[in-house]
Amino acid sequence: MIDIRTFGQLQEAATPRRVMRYVMVYCTNKQIVAHIDGNSYSLRAQDAITITSGQYHHLEPAPGAEGYVLEFTLDFFCKDDQDIELIFHNGLFCHFDQNEVIAVPATVMQEQLALIRSELTTQPYQYLTSIHSRIVLLLVTINRAKVDRGDEIWKPSALFLRFLEAVRHHFGHDYNVAEFARMLQTTEAKLNEQARLHAGKTAQNVIYGLVTAEAKRLLLYGDLTIKEVAYKLGFNDPYYFSNFFKKQTQVSPKHFREVNGLS
Repeated sequence: MIDIRTFGQLQEAATPRRVMRYVMVYCTNKQIVAHIDGNSYSLRAQDAITITSGQYHHLEPAPGAEGYVLEFTLDFFCKDDQDIELIFHNGLFCHFDQNEVIAVPATVMQEQLALIRSELTTQPYQYLTSIHSRIVLLLVTINRAKVDRGDEIWKPSALFLRFLEAVRHHFGHDYNVAEFARMLQTTEAKLNEQARLHAGKTAQNVIYGLVTAEAKRLLLYGDLTIKEVAYKLGFNDPYYFSNFFKKQTQVSPKHFREVNGLS
């Protein structure tokens, strides 16, 4: 549900891990490298990065590095539409794999992360409510840092975010837009409207993008064959999957693995 560790408590191995939690990393001293979905990001003191639930990652702190790793589930944090909109506000935990290093002044970040750690350790009355409020403050602080550096404000709707979450949880079913609309008790037209507004593409193309990102993860990590990856993503025909992947990425699954040193 929720966990927090200091860099000194990390027991990271070279093998990337995947957790269905949202991860926030904040460096307070020296440096840490976050390896996420095949990309590497260097964080120095007063830098933060967010890792979306389901992304493969491992963390590599420099000797003597200090900081925090906060993890929480969507169910823990998102009690209403306002929460689900905040967690994705300005792309903080973006399902489109747009991880970025964000410089955030230490005053609020370090204080609140230390208090969250203390609350989890001592568990005083209503500590989970207190922790939820502190995470809200952390997300607002990071959002303000992004706005202060000139980023364009992006505020997606709760419906669009639920659509992204639904796709992510049903990769193996090969659902179309109509099925997701039924699942979310809305219409195809509304999902297409939201997709064009927030992603600049149709709802079906949003699905294709998320499936492609998941295919890349499965091809990069683990030991599944290309055929097994195809079946895991709901493709009954591996040849059709290869054509789909090539259309989305301009390279075949086999070539994608080869250029990433996995042949």
